[in-house]
Amino acid sequence: MTLNLRKHELIGLRVEVVGATDPTQAHLHGRVVDETRNMLVLEIAGEEKRIPKHGSRFRFDVQGGLELDGDEIRYRPEDRVKKAR
Repeated sequence: MTLNLRKHELIGLRVEVVGATDPTQAHLHGRVVDETRNMLVLEIAGEEKRIPKHGSRFRFDVQGGLELDGDEIRYRPEDRVKKAR
């Protein structure tokens, strides 16, 4: 059984930004501390970084590393869970 991250709570998960339109954000590692419709807020070395979902690709540290394009999760968290059914 594969975990469907579109239905999963992302806050608290470890994540790596594997690709981003802003090259300074690519390859950042951290923990998701907040999520909005268009952003993931990551805690990286005690500092919060806002990463836009659009144009970014994320690898979440679950089941050996699941990758998703930010556009696949570009909803408000409460709406994303409903749409993924």
